[in-house]
Amino acid sequence: MPIQHSLWHVADEPLALPTTVLPAERDLEAMIVATPEILSPDWMIIGRQCDTGASGRIDLLALAPDGTLILIELKRDKTPREVVAQALDYATWVTALKTEDIAQIFARFQPGGSLDEAFKARFGQALDPETLNQSHQIVIVAASLDAASERIVAYLNQRDIAINVLCFQVFDTGAGLLLSRAWLLDPVETQVAAVTTSRGTVSEPWNGEYYACFGQNSDRDWDEARRYGFISAGGGAWYSGTLRLLKPGDLVWVKVPGRGFVGVGRVRGAAVPAAEFELIGADGTEQPALSVLTKGSYLRDSLDDPERREVFVPIDWAETRPLSEAVNETGMFGNQNTVCAPKTPKWRHTVERLKELFPNWAKGA
Repeated sequence: MPIQHSLWHVADEPLALPTTVLPAERDLEAMIVATPEILSPDWMIIGRQCDTGASGRIDLLALAPDGTLILIELKRDKTPREVVAQALDYATWVTALKTEDIAQIFARFQPGGSLDEAFKARFGQALDPETLNQSHQIVIVAASLDAASERIVAYLNQRDIAINVLCFQVFDTGAGLLLSRAWLLDPVETQVAAVTTSRGTVSEPWNGEYYACFGQNSDRDWDEARRYGFISAGGGAWYSGTLRLLKPGDLVWVKVPGRGFVGVGRVRGAAVPAAEFELIGADGTEQPALSVLTKGSYLRDSLDDPERREVFVPIDWAETRPLSEAVNETGMFGNQNTVCAPKTPKWRHTVERLKELFPNWAKGA
């Protein structure tokens, strides 16, 4: 069903705002460059009108925190089916981009700028050439999409092609224009599909066991996560959104970036915002988690921000290790997404090895 949304004046007799159009879709492109949050607060625009050669020009190119490239195509005057086909064609060009190619694209977009420095300033971490463009997403931006094209996009996503549609509408307030937008699919689905379709990897059926990344830093502490039984993430929807993939009973293997695998356990409950999460305190009673946890900030200053706030998932640990004993062997799987369901031989091999090193992994199964 095509996406439609409305805005209403709040009054005793609500009045719907009339819809209108932008003077030119290029205006929307300029707005996205100026304010990337229109698409996602967790993406960094690195290119505009990128020449692919004979295929044409990609409207916008962005980077996610894990080095995933996001190909953004505005529908303009193309039919919905044409824009889907064109975006898939452009994706064949994107997937072949090397680190130096991406750096040159950014240099043309921001003359004199350094991709490494801009990435570090934007995401607070160094850009890893090993993970850059290991996967990509396709995002189509359109005022409308026909039912057939929606079915095509849904079909591709179900087969792990990371493609999504952002539908926008423009409303006239009489004093100016308002822009609203809505995703065709949950962006988390596309984010997860991008991990599944990593470049240079062979896909195989998922083994049913999740990978989780625990960001040990001043915001969260692994010792507390071990002691009280949880994993958490925050700072943006890109980081916390994938926690929603976890359901009670799921088996999850946890890795701390730069250290290694540190724990395995079963999910005890659904993802919960920090302000609602409770733990057993020293007196044996349930207490707000933030009154119990003392070694990390857990983004206490963002409790009321649904995008940035910390989100927790309770875990019944089968076995954990301190950071000093983390398992990090050559060839083991790694990814910066907080949670993913890898479909690669590397993940299967990693889990087989971890089960040797964490002999109590099946405890409580």
